[in-house]
Amino acid sequence: MAEHNELGKKGEQLAADFLIENGYEILDRNWIFQKAEIDIIALKEDVLAIIEVKTRSSLDFGSPEEFVKPKKIQLLLKAVNAYINDRGIDFEVRFDIIAIHKNGESFAIEHLTDAFYHF
Repeated sequence: MAEHNELGKKGEQLAADFLIENGYEILDRNWIFQKAEIDIIALKEDVLAIIEVKTRSSLDFGSPEEFVKPKKIQLLLKAVNAYINDRGIDFEVRFDIIAIHKNGESFAIEHLTDAFYHF
């Protein structure tokens, strides 16, 4: 597996652990619909959090959250609609980003709630 793929998987595990430690229930991970993948779907206090995880080893080209582009947001919207319809979910939906930056051997984690809106 390529090094950047391993870093991404490590970041997603760190994000899931972070969410659980902060009272979220993980419903699904790496949920795929057509060409879209939702990294983490979690529930906390009747809010369905759709979480995009971005992990970077360097900030030279921008912060991790800057890599969530409009095309990715469009794909996430389609996937979320399918997920909600498939499961008959009636919760408020929120889109979050968990930005992770590897700094040497440690990781800095930032949870951006309501990172973007679905309209």
